[in-house]
Amino acid sequence: MEIYEEILRLKREGTATALATIVECIGSSPQKQGAKMLVRDDGSILGTMGGGCLEAEVIQASLMAIKDASSKTIPFELTERYGGLVCGGKVIVYIEPIIPEPSLIILGAGHVGKALSRLAKFSGFRVTVVDDREEYANKENIPDADKIIINDFETIFKKYFIDKNDYIVIATRGHNHDLEALKSALRTDARYIGLLGSKRKKTLLFKTLTNEGFLQDDINRIITPVGLSIGSVTPEEIAVSIMAQIIQFRRQDGSSGIGSSSCSRLSEKDGPDKTASSFS
Repeated sequence: MEIYEEILRLKREGTATALATIVECIGSSPQKQGAKMLVRDDGSILGTMGGGCLEAEVIQASLMAIKDASSKTIPFELTERYGGLVCGGKVIVYIEPIIPEPSLIILGAGHVGKALSRLAKFSGFRVTVVDDREEYANKENIPDADKIIINDFETIFKKYFIDKNDYIVIATRGHNHDLEALKSALRTDARYIGLLGSKRKKTLLFKTLTNEGFLQDDINRIITPVGLSIGSVTPEEIAVSIMAQIIQFRRQDGSSGIGSSSCSRLSEKDGPDKTASSFS
């Protein structure tokens, strides 16, 4: 039971793990069929495969399973290579990654934020919505969010930890709030930072960030205009374009080809302030 309790605890924390199980034993082996070992994403374990090189290789295979988010079935011949014991047997180990729901943090509880929270929840994400306006940041307005936080955008990530598996979308109600949110987001290890807006807004914000000392490598993390180019106009259509990009980014492991040049949603003629504020 201890292993399953740890799985539940880590899943609640958003930590990925892998459960390795000996599903078949042929001949002599240090552990019998049904033996289990939990491998955390930092390589630490709970339970055992019997120690030695067999256990070390199961740990490495488990870490790969977590990274690939795919199950593996691996046979091991128990020769001198595995643990220094010539058991002469064979074990088959099934490794199942246990990946928590991805987390999306939406900064802005306006029309786009509301539509995006609904679609993100439907797509299997844990959704947090942040806004500094009580009349927007509430369950009645954002019924699909798992968590709603009333806080300013500048200090939100000083209070709440963001890791490399989290996704951030910035859809605030104005240029100044976007800048505050961007500076806050860039100080996190978030896997994805998307900004609602146009190329004109991008130019202005990026110039300000540079003047405030952010490095180009930091600025390059920002995806803007956010969303795939599908001709979206309404908040719901914009939400579809953003979620499509996030899913693509997630499945491609954040590979190149998902930069701002290939993801333009709002053209220069759309007008960044008008569009963003009307949907905030």
